[in-house]
Amino acid sequence: MNVRKKGFLSAGAAFVVLTGLVAGSCGGMQAVPNSTRNQKDSTLVAQGQQKTLTVIFPTRKDAPDLQSKADKVAEFLSKELKMPVQAKVGDDTAAVEALRANSADVAFLSSRPALKAEELANARLYLAEVRPNYSGKYTYNSIIVVPKDSSLKTLGTSKATLEQLRSKKMAFTSPTSGSGFIFPVGELVKQKLVENRDRLDGFFSQVVYGGDYSKALKAVVQGQADAAAVSEYAFGSPYISDAEKSRLRVLYKIPGVPAHGVAIDDDVPAPMRERIINALLKLNEPQNNEILRGLYNSTELVKVDHDKHLGPVREALKNAGMEP
Repeated sequence: MNVRKKGFLSAGAAFVVLTGLVAGSCGGMQAVPNSTRNQKDSTLVAQGQQKTLTVIFPTRKDAPDLQSKADKVAEFLSKELKMPVQAKVGDDTAAVEALRANSADVAFLSSRPALKAEELANARLYLAEVRPNYSGKYTYNSIIVVPKDSSLKTLGTSKATLEQLRSKKMAFTSPTSGSGFIFPVGELVKQKLVENRDRLDGFFSQVVYGGDYSKALKAVVQGQADAAAVSEYAFGSPYISDAEKSRLRVLYKIPGVPAHGVAIDDDVPAPMRERIINALLKLNEPQNNEILRGLYNSTELVKVDHDKHLGPVREALKNAGMEP
């Protein structure tokens, strides 16, 4: 951490206080706001080695009973690293704040929070999740879904297809969702149909936010919206029922959304970082894979280059006129 990292995220700060994340992280240090890198490095040298590794696991709709599953990952890592590992569950905001406050060392993050973690904590993404329902192995599609009997059709060009959405009621997942807002809005800007995210009302007759994938999709099923933007992996159970899915179809796909991954704080020394990465990669082995599959339904973790992997979301944010 360096002096640039300042400014608490309110939801994350609450999470830190409520769960006691300020204690027991990398190096056994307490979180010290605005501490300098030299102060941090001298503390690490003085203490010699990490006493407890803290890993944050953000909540997701398709990951029930997350704490017990996270505890199994922590137990596995503890055996591999031969050190105590604690698992904490919170949302993405809390995970980023924990990294920023030096109360966590590792966090499973989606792409935009990973960029925020880089900005606030100088953390970087080293691993990405692979899922069977990701069309690009460790990337997936943002999709625009319409009623099965909609007059809207997938046409010969992207612009022609998306132009049909003009004057329609549009349901986005949330203003912070990558596949449910940032990528589709970035695509609309790229196709020169809207200027930026603040000009959506001039293109659509109405813009609503479902709050999550399920509600955005159900808005279309229930006739409250003409189209919805979600992740491809949300187009089915547990987000919607088979009966609801049968009433919908995909109008348009935007590929290349970065898969969720594993970020490690910059305060973790390089040798320890490599040990953590190698330990996590052992979850790919047959005898350990059930632990990984049980966590977020991913089948494999793969090494990625932080900048290359997150490049598409940086571009989408820029197109949409948004900051990380």
